[in-house]
Amino acid sequence: MTHWGTNTFLIGQGTVAVIDPGPALPAHLASIQAALAPGERITHIFVTHAHLDHAPLARPLADVTGAEVLAFGAADAGRSPRMAGLSGLVGGEGVDHGFVPDRCLADGAEVQGGDWSLTALHTPGHMGNHLCFGWQDRLFSGDHVMGWAPSLVSPPEGDMTDYLATLTRLAGQGWRRAYPAHGAPIEDPGQRITALIAHRRMREAAILAALSPGPATLETLTARVYHDTPAPLIPAARRNLLAHLIDLADRNQIRATPALHPDAEFSRI
Repeated sequence: MTHWGTNTFLIGQGTVAVIDPGPALPAHLASIQAALAPGERITHIFVTHAHLDHAPLARPLADVTGAEVLAFGAADAGRSPRMAGLSGLVGGEGVDHGFVPDRCLADGAEVQGGDWSLTALHTPGHMGNHLCFGWQDRLFSGDHVMGWAPSLVSPPEGDMTDYLATLTRLAGQGWRRAYPAHGAPIEDPGQRITALIAHRRMREAAILAALSPGPATLETLTARVYHDTPAPLIPAARRNLLAHLIDLADRNQIRATPALHPDAEFSRI
């Protein structure tokens, strides 16, 4: 699920910022320290979101550098009212439940270092507390926009309605290049974001088509919509599909009987 692993970015010279310190691996910590030039020091540690491949090394790195840890908030921060109000949603896959930043960044907050300035962009969808960071005309896009794969949107941490809304927001901001937390840099972020939105709309259409014969459960819909997906990826596909169903129900395109729940029977309106 992490492609070649987690990309950790070091920004600036002299006074250095780190974006996504990564998993709690001693070798990863050593690599970050080895990347510093003589006399450089890390003063800020930015975390895009509280998943185990992004956040756990933040505190050990802060302990050895004295740097401040900055993020939107703890693991449950930024969750939409629609997710908070639904019962029966069991998630928590890969969440760093113990993550707590030293400073919470609101949408649009700017943080300046020696020769750098980063703007926090609240981009819930993959996770409620997800931030992207703008640096001039470049975007550090975390797990929100990746080139090698679409993001997992797994309720209740993930929210398809928020994900599509924040993708649309980013699409119109003219980014020249994006640096995701997994995989290679994205040379045309606008085009990639448009493709990701189109992919989700395609899935949405496939779900509605799969409901045309009549009501169906989440398991049945997963088998119909993701029929060509390798078996190891089916659990993630099921979570993505559930996120779509919640979004479609919120937009009054489908109904859930007896109530919106993973075990419900879904039908078109």
